[in-house]
Amino acid sequence: MDGRCGAVVLLKARNKFRNSGNLTITREIDVAKNQSSWFINKKPTTQKVVEEQVAALNIQVGNLCQFLPQDKVGEFAKLSKIELLEATEKSIGPPEMHRYHCELKNFREKEKQLETSCKEKTEYLEKMIQRNERYKQDVERFYERKRHLDLIEMLEAKRPWVEYENVRQEYEEVKLARDRVKEEVRKLKEGQIPMTRRIEEIERQRHSLEARIKEKATDIKETSQKCKQKQDIIERKDKQIEELQQALTVKQNEEHDRQRRISNTRKMIEDLQNELKTAENCENLQPQIDAITNDLRRIQDEKVSCEGEVIDKRGEKETLEKEKKSVGDNIVRFDNLMNQKEDKLRQRYRDTYDAVLWLRNNRDKFKQRVCEPIMLTINMKDNKNAKYIENHISSNDLRAFVFESQEDMEVFLKEIRDNKKLRVNAVIAPKSSYADKAPSRSLNDLKQYGFFSYLRELFDAPDPVMSFLCCHYHIHEVPVGTERTREKIERVIQETRLKQMYTAEEKYVVKTSFYSNKVISSNTSLKVAQFLTVTVDLEQRRHLEEQLKEINRKLQAVEAGLIALYERNKHLEHKDNELRQKKKELLERKTKKRQLEQKISSKLGSLKMMEQDTCNLEEEERKASTKIKEINVQKAKLVTELTNFVKICTSLHIQKVDLILQNTTVISEKNKLESDYMAASSQLRLTEQHFIELDESRQRLLQKCKELMKRARQVCNLGAEQTVPQEYQTQVPTIPNGHNSSPPMAFQDLPNTLDEIDALLTEERSRASCFTGLNPTVVEEYTKREEEIEQLTEELKIKKVELDKYRENISQVKERWLNPLKELVEKINEKFSNFFSSMQCAGEVDLHTENEEDYDKYGIRIRVKFRSSTQLHELTPHHQSGGERSVSTMLYLMALQELNRCPFRVVDEINQGMDPINERRVFEMVVNTACKENTSQYFFITPKLLQNLPYSEKMTVLFVYNGPHMLEPNRWNLKAFQRRRRRITFTQPQ
Repeated sequence: MDGRCGAVVLLKARNKFRNSGNLTITREIDVAKNQSSWFINKKPTTQKVVEEQVAALNIQVGNLCQFLPQDKVGEFAKLSKIELLEATEKSIGPPEMHRYHCELKNFREKEKQLETSCKEKTEYLEKMIQRNERYKQDVERFYERKRHLDLIEMLEAKRPWVEYENVRQEYEEVKLARDRVKEEVRKLKEGQIPMTRRIEEIERQRHSLEARIKEKATDIKETSQKCKQKQDIIERKDKQIEELQQALTVKQNEEHDRQRRISNTRKMIEDLQNELKTAENCENLQPQIDAITNDLRRIQDEKVSCEGEVIDKRGEKETLEKEKKSVGDNIVRFDNLMNQKEDKLRQRYRDTYDAVLWLRNNRDKFKQRVCEPIMLTINMKDNKNAKYIENHISSNDLRAFVFESQEDMEVFLKEIRDNKKLRVNAVIAPKSSYADKAPSRSLNDLKQYGFFSYLRELFDAPDPVMSFLCCHYHIHEVPVGTERTREKIERVIQETRLKQMYTAEEKYVVKTSFYSNKVISSNTSLKVAQFLTVTVDLEQRRHLEEQLKEINRKLQAVEAGLIALYERNKHLEHKDNELRQKKKELLERKTKKRQLEQKISSKLGSLKMMEQDTCNLEEEERKASTKIKEINVQKAKLVTELTNFVKICTSLHIQKVDLILQNTTVISEKNKLESDYMAASSQLRLTEQHFIELDESRQRLLQKCKELMKRARQVCNLGAEQTVPQEYQTQVPTIPNGHNSSPPMAFQDLPNTLDEIDALLTEERSRASCFTGLNPTVVEEYTKREEEIEQLTEELKIKKVELDKYRENISQVKERWLNPLKELVEKINEKFSNFFSSMQCAGEVDLHTENEEDYDKYGIRIRVKFRSSTQLHELTPHHQSGGERSVSTMLYLMALQELNRCPFRVVDEINQGMDPINERRVFEMVVNTACKENTSQYFFITPKLLQNLPYSEKMTVLFVYNGPHMLEPNRWNLKAFQRRRRRITFTQPQ
């Protein structure tokens, strides 16, 4: 069939257990119709029949224990213990083993459901029985409550009549009291008339007395004014006499003081003249003063110079302190940026962050250099390019520690993984550094396509980290381009033959097919950078630290200079003070004689003026005595006139007091009458208010009587003209169903007071309220519940029988499934352990479960150990490396080989992740195991093999040659190929 229109797939399976011969399955694919045709032994059939035939041969394409391609090795390691057990059962177990396992899981699930159902029904049945027991008492309490309610109804019927009668009696009493108060009001009004007339007469008499008192008060005021005028004149005369006496005294004191000052001045002049005689000649002091002045001028110049230097030093110190603060702030900013990277590591990978802290405290335990996680050591030159690095380096390696020594890495992993149980990654840098390895192509050759840099030039990193990245990620060979590169991407791929490249927002990976030699490219969008966006310029930070040390050194020098200048300035100040003191003493000695002469001249002038200023004290005393006598004569005449006015004023005061006494008597009588009148008026108002209140109360009680009468008739269902019927006067209606607890009570036998009725009502209501939650349907519900209890009891018996049956089935199936499974796992473990022992490693396989009854939790656990210094660890996608997982997976499949009941097994490129030593060991095991008798057929597909591998006669090696430049099949000549190969071998130099 033409390959462009369709294809034919032919599969032949040799079945040694069939008597009908081999099985041939054919599939014809028609591209035009987009359909497939199936044939078994050249007979048309359906895809479903083909799948049944394949299943009958125990060929399970989806089972990783039979078909394991290279890209599924990691997926095999990700299989859970439960999934691995299921795959193993299907692969090598008897056909009924997996079916028994499924039956056990189904039986266990139904057993749980039945247990839950039985438990719920049992609990519900117990609750129903308990509730019915309670309702049995409620039926009896229902009738007891009915009797209390009927009695309450009769009491409530009588209560309005009692209320009406009480209010009617109260109305009659209020009406009589109102009539009595009305008569009292009339009598009080008649008694107030004589008091009113007497108060008016006294008021007229009081007005007359008050007018006469005002006249006397006016006369007294005029006379008192005249007396005051005379007293003022007399006081002025006394003041004149006092002033004359004070003036004479002042003149006497002034004369005595003048004589004392003249005596003192003469004595001072005599003392100054004596001192002037003893004063020395001071003409020879001027040279000393001039010398001291010159010294002071020189010291002042030195002080000015010193202070200028201090100001300069202070300015220099302030400048250095500002520079120190600026540099310190920049260093803190760099430290904060580094802390941001560590915070991101702590938030995303806490185990790695804890390992970093441990490493910083324990670096002395390692022999060679150990680098912190790559994401911390990488420093981007431009954080815009961080996305290229994060998309190129896997997240596992970004958080990996880089070691230069295998021994250091084992010590680190033993402490961190085994002891501290932290999940971390670690890698080893190449022994020979790749950090400075030159790219295969110059960047200048690539700039025409828009490339501006290789990945290596975008960041700085320690030499081991850079060497590891160049070796494993080829960052020195991966160029970074722009949007212009993306526009020319097809040309770039064809002309440059680059395997990986980056444009502005995409990553391109280019591969060449091993078979067709065609170029295949794929592109992915770049993810946003998360960890490397924080850029720290380490060179600039180091430069800042050196700058800070230099500033501190200069500051110390400036401080020392300032201290020396302060000491020098202090010394100059002390010397300046000494010179000034000497100059002051010399100047005082020079000017002392001239000062004494000036003082003497001044004192003589003052003495002359004081002797000229004289006063005649006898003449002054005579004049003052004459003036005082004249004033005393005038004063005697004024005292006589004042005495006459005082007598007149006293007489007027006596008359006024008499009138005031008469007015007081009248006012006292008037106040007594008004007090009596007010008391009577107050009593009258109270009585009138009492009358109004009683009248309002009468109206209110009358209205209330009418309302109570109306309500009492409504309660008894009586009309306006009807009287109380006979049944309300004789007895209470009989309670139905014959549940009376006491004989009937007559209406008139009930209490006749409200208090007694309310007390009895409260008592009966309290008793009735004790019977809560009762209604007429309680008996009906009680009966229905009894029937439901019988039905539930029968259903529970059936469920328990069914549960016992399932438990019996589980016991039988478990015995048929678990014992063979344990034997099978033991065989697998034995072979698996032997294979690992032959590789100087350790491994084991066991059947793992937490609860024997949870059959869906059973699983196969694989534990391996590749280094003697570590312990057995469970095979997971995270703990072991890719090569270790490949070896473990291969050895487990080899352990299944001899136990396998499938016709063949396929393994694709599983040796690609192994190192040469493990690959050779595993290949030898595969050959030894697959070539034994009674084992299934084994297909091992690989693009390359090591040299000098052992081969067996039972092996068949098939080479697949494919590609666009291959010869046509009819042109092949195998002998010619062999001859050419021999010639090449012979011509090669030894």
